[in-house]
Parts: sequence; structure tokens; C-alpha cells
Amino acid sequence: MKAKTVKIGRVNFSNAGQLAFISGPCVIESESMYLRTARDLKKIFASRGVGFVLKASFDKANRTSINSFRGPGMAEGLRIVARAKKELGVPVVIDVHEPSQAEHVAEVADLLQVPAFLCRQTDLLLACARTGLPVNVKKGQFLAPWDMANIVKKLNTAGCESVMLTERGSSFGYGNLVVDMRGLEVMKDLGCPVIFDCTHSVQRPGGLGTATGGDAQFIPALARAATAVGISGIFMEAHPCPTKALSDGPNSLPLGSVGGLVASLKKIDSLIKRNTP
Repeated sequence: MKAKTVKIGRVNFSNAGQLAFISGPCVIESESMYLRTARDLKKIFASRGVGFVLKASFDKANRTSINSFRGPGMAEGLRIVARAKKELGVPVVIDVHEPSQAEHVAEVADLLQVPAFLCRQTDLLLACARTGLPVNVKKGQFLAPWDMANIVKKLNTAGCESVMLTERGSSFGYGNLVVDMRGLEVMKDLGCPVIFDCTHSVQRPGGLGTATGGDAQFIPALARAATAVGISGIFMEAHPCPTKALSDGPNSLPLGSVGGLVASLKKIDSLIKRNTP
């Protein structure tokens, strides 16, 4: 199937084009921290000559514990993201958890994102599609890659043709995830740009009892393997100090490691796509 291109701001996502990136901290912890991290990420990606979309979450609605930090909420979160977008001039992707949020989030976002646990929620998908914005759907840990065809159809039915699909690992027993690289090829055959989430794929769901754990040391290996398949983009959560992160620290990439990994992935992507028939 012919490779489709989805344009987010000035960033192109195409399985046949140059690898692009989605990155940011797991959740907005504070305005100053978010803006500082966003500025640093923009410099890193700009210096490597690759496209970058800033990731934002104003609420982590599926935290393991009732006592876990969730975020600043929609109103404050959107204000912070709007400021980052204006000051940095970068496109942003924002998570949407409920149908009622879609229209409000679309006032700030360039790309809407449906979390993995919610990927089959028809009303949520339709609400996102009706905003007219592109939609990125994370494949549920419980779904086979070919099942994403039904999700794409739901979005297309509501008028959204700019659909991207993200792999983030599949449940493997209790508290573990595994990535089947064949799934990237299956989803590419659905005609959508495919993203690989190299950070959530190393999660250990609920692994810390009251929080999710992770194996961050495997992030580079999985990112390199996925890039070698020939996909449109890499999603990576990054934090200045993952050990102090308020959410998903164990599976976040240290900010200081982002540049080196991006450089290596860019080389792999260039080699693979140059030699692909």
C-alpha cells in the first residue's frame, strides 16, 4: 500500500520519509519544568535536523495508585501548552481521555492522541475525528496489530483520514510487556504512518506495587530495532532527572541521552530507506 504522509505543523510523518520524533515529559509537572524541558528538546532535535512534535499530558487518568500525581488538569494544562507552543514555535500532541475534552484540546493541539487503554472507545475516537485534527492512536496492550484496522475505520467514518498508529508493547504475562516487531509491518499495511513508543514499551505495569516500573536500559535497543523496520516516527518520553519524575520515571529517557540516541536512529533510518525498494 502506498505510504501516506500526515503533516503535523511543519513535521511530516511517513513510513517512507525521514524519521520524525514525538517527545516530552510524561506529564506536566510544573510550568517551569515543562517549558525548560521543551526548550531543551527543541534544541536537541533541531541540531540533528529532524522533525519534532512536543508531547503534552495534562492528566494521567490511569495511574496505578489513587495517591499518584496526575497533572495540573485540563484548563491549566492547556494554558501551559499554549504558552510553550507560542514561545517555541513547535507543533504539539495532547492526550484526550474523554469525548467532552476533544473540542477543547483541539483549540491548542496540532495532533490529538488517544491513549492505549482507550483505543477502542468509539465515542472518544469519533469525538477526536470530528475536530478535524489528525489523530494518533496508541495500540492497546491487549490488541493484535491487525485489530487496529477497525479503529482506523471508525476514525475514517467520522471524516478523519489523517490517522497515525503507535506501537507501545503488548501484555506478556503479569506486569510485563513485549514488542513484536512484526506488528509494525502489519500496521504499515493499514496505510497509516506508524510510530514506535520506545519508552512505554519497556514499562513494568504496576511493577512497583503502587506505581509502574520499567527497564529503561532497553530503550535504545528497541528504538534501533523498530527504526530498522522502516517506520515514520519514534515516540519517546524524556525527563531531566527520571529518578525524580512524578510519573513514569523508570521508563523515561534521561534528557542528556536523547541527542545521542536520535543521531544513531537517524543513521539507521537513512540507511534502511535508502536501500528499500
